[in-house]
Amino acid sequence: MKDTALRIAGFKDSIFGVISKLAREHNAVNLGQGFPDFDGPEWLKDIAYKKMQEGHNQYAPFQGTPHLRQEISNYYKKFYGLSYHPDSQITVTVGATEAIYLVITALINPGDEVVVLEPFYDSYVASIKMAGGVPVPVTMHAPDFSIDRKELEGAITPRTKLLILNNPHNPSGKVWSREELLDVATIAQKHDLYLMSDEVYEFLLFDGSKHIPTATLDGMFERTITISSAGKTFGLTGWKIGWICANEKVTEACRLVHQYVTFSVSTPMQETVAEGLVKLSDYLPGFVSLYKGKRDLFYQELKNLGFDFPIPKGTYFMMVPISRKTNLRDVDYAMKLIQEKKVATVPPSAFYLKSTEGEKYLRFCFAKKEETLKQAALNLKGL
Repeated sequence: MKDTALRIAGFKDSIFGVISKLAREHNAVNLGQGFPDFDGPEWLKDIAYKKMQEGHNQYAPFQGTPHLRQEISNYYKKFYGLSYHPDSQITVTVGATEAIYLVITALINPGDEVVVLEPFYDSYVASIKMAGGVPVPVTMHAPDFSIDRKELEGAITPRTKLLILNNPHNPSGKVWSREELLDVATIAQKHDLYLMSDEVYEFLLFDGSKHIPTATLDGMFERTITISSAGKTFGLTGWKIGWICANEKVTEACRLVHQYVTFSVSTPMQETVAEGLVKLSDYLPGFVSLYKGKRDLFYQELKNLGFDFPIPKGTYFMMVPISRKTNLRDVDYAMKLIQEKKVATVPPSAFYLKSTEGEKYLRFCFAKKEETLKQAALNLKGL
């Protein structure tokens, strides 16, 4: 039989799937893949059941249900002062991962360059390569994961079409400041680039940190493509309800791809998320408090074990330096912890193309029950 497509010839299994598989095989506490080991709010699940009983069970319009698109528009207006038209500027997707694929496929031609800030979510690079584009890495330098503006601008060439930003940032937990965002925005405008802003952790912020959507910066609304998702906000990652907010031209292009990839998204879940977005103001304080408690608990446990690193200000991840504990690279040390300590983490070198900084860290996910986090800390004792 003939070979499969060259565009996927260099692909490997996602690091998340690999680590979760190893965790199961070794009966390890899984702090690797980014999802809670507890359920989302009961009131939202009750709404989902009600929506199914009401008959919202057939294909939704491929753009997304009018109800959900309207509520997405409403919350962007309420929280950020952004005006997205629900009919022409918002598209509902199967989670943020499909949204990323749609944007890159809709924009990138073979040979186009896309600047990715490493460490990055691995879906970015896979989608770029499938589109025939060229990922160009620029490193966010540890320990504060800052960008060197000269380095960023030096990565731009006449072939650069898109720059990808993730804020709040997975895997570092960094929340970008206005000054940092303005540096990136200035470069995007100077070189006439699109900017894809992945903001799925927009509400998971701690210690007074504020989320600044890239589209709110002067001159950035038209060129910014904002991606977000209900999965992280409501702790229901399996529902896979994401969205793209963009100008009419980009929205139309993304929809052309979307209709031939998944066509539409789960109808009852869309209707449920729409109801959930209405209740954000009441829901978010408890949501943030819950995860802050988990962050504080596990951060202290790791400090007690001798790890030393800045506390993350957003997301539910910690990038933990390992050089004081081992001379091993992140991949080898992660394997050692799974096999010997029964704790699974993600080796972040998988999120780098250029720098070797990721080899000195492990990524821990603290979106877990208190007993899960305490058991992980107990297992890690004696390192």
